[in-house]
Amino acid sequence: MQPPTINIFEKAAKKAGKLLIRDFGEVENLQIHSKSIGDFVTNADLKVEKNLLETLKYYYPNYTYISEEFGELKGDENKIVIDPIDGTSNFIHGIPHVSIVIAKITNDEVTDGIIYNPILNEFFWSSKGKGSWCNDRRLRVSNRSLLSECLIGTGLPFGKRIYKNYLSEIDEILKATAGIRRLGSAGLDLAYVAGGKLDGFWEKDINLWDISAGVLLVKEAGGKVSKINGDKWSIETREILASNSKIHLELEEKLSLL
Repeated sequence: MQPPTINIFEKAAKKAGKLLIRDFGEVENLQIHSKSIGDFVTNADLKVEKNLLETLKYYYPNYTYISEEFGELKGDENKIVIDPIDGTSNFIHGIPHVSIVIAKITNDEVTDGIIYNPILNEFFWSSKGKGSWCNDRRLRVSNRSLLSECLIGTGLPFGKRIYKNYLSEIDEILKATAGIRRLGSAGLDLAYVAGGKLDGFWEKDINLWDISAGVLLVKEAGGKVSKINGDKWSIETREILASNSKIHLELEEKLSLL
């Protein structure tokens, strides 16, 4: 049974998801603006975000809201973090790997989160102590312990986000694993770690709204989340290493030595 917060998040996401579905694949009708190289915002992002905020603020009028396009709307100590379309580039190109991300943060801890792909009707959710779920199916991280058998997700930098040694990171992981997947939505990548489709994921220079709900999904599915060097992850952290926990130390060692 879903907790009340998740019920509200689901209501908001599925209502806004209808707008996303309507605009998906209609690239000729989208107003697309480039914030920087490879970083886009569309009128669909803005419509979805406005719709989410309207629904959520009805139920939580006094909360602080942090959203990708509108920024921060100050309220009390409880926070709701929103990414209206995680995977905007996929969305623009008609690739159905996109998601709406909503997370609740209390006392600097993610307590509830959802990741919803309306195109494929995948509704991932998690609440602290309640496990991780996709629709009505309980999620568990994979059981693989041999890195050579594992698929690892990542987010490749682009434009001004290029950082030193990222090609070396990719080289190290490619040589040690069954392959790398760059799917274009960090939220869904983390949901896939929680569900055992991916065995691990890492990314640098990433925003809280991309990964907030995914962090909780991985933890509640039995996985581990940290900074890339193994230090504790916090909501201020702009990088992430997530895994099924069995391969975490090996990934950490390979990525931290560079």
